[in-house]
Amino acid sequence: MRLSIVIPVYNEAATLEALVERVLAVELPLEREIVMVDDGSTDGTREVYPKLEQRWPDADFKIKLAEENQGKGSAIRQGFKIATGDIILIQDADLEYDPADYHRLLEPILDGRADVVYGSRFMGGQAHRVLYFWHMIGNRFLTLLSNMMTNLNLTDMETCYKVFRAEVIKPLHLRSNDFAIEPEMTAKVAKGKWRIYEVGISYAGRTYEEGKKIGWRDGFKAIGAIIRFRLES
Repeated sequence: MRLSIVIPVYNEAATLEALVERVLAVELPLEREIVMVDDGSTDGTREVYPKLEQRWPDADFKIKLAEENQGKGSAIRQGFKIATGDIILIQDADLEYDPADYHRLLEPILDGRADVVYGSRFMGGQAHRVLYFWHMIGNRFLTLLSNMMTNLNLTDMETCYKVFRAEVIKPLHLRSNDFAIEPEMTAKVAKGKWRIYEVGISYAGRTYEEGKKIGWRDGFKAIGAIIRFRLES
């Protein structure tokens, strides 16, 4: 069985090599490929990819360089198209999410209980960096609204860590280019009546000074996306 780790990358020169090191350090009972889609980085990130291939010559890297920035959703969609694994996992490049959680994320799929697994920052048991109160309120509100529209009971719809059996995510006609990809994936997976699990994960959030990109405008876009994809379903 093969795992595809899809990493949307935009201006992550400071963290990408450390992230890949963490990903490769995780021992898994699966073959793995690392699919990196660079969404028009301009900070020197593109100079990192040859270094990765030189440092880990035996690793299975698939690298796609977009000509211009189109958004995280676009990078994720392109990554899904390139991925060849039986299981597909989304990983951010900024070190907020720890690959040491892969075992916890993959277990419900590998033991046959789940088709989809979300890694929740709001379930107890794992370490969390303490940061923005209003971000937490915003995430919980978006999750609540999404749950109302999908009839799911998720605790963290906006999480980066989403894991899918390939047969779940590959056929979906995803269209979002920005952060609206999160509610879009959730709405369309819910419509498919797949077995969805959540597991608690650790979280080391960044400040805006450290490079955090999502803002309040993305929250309003997510609200519109949640409603739109419910009406389409």
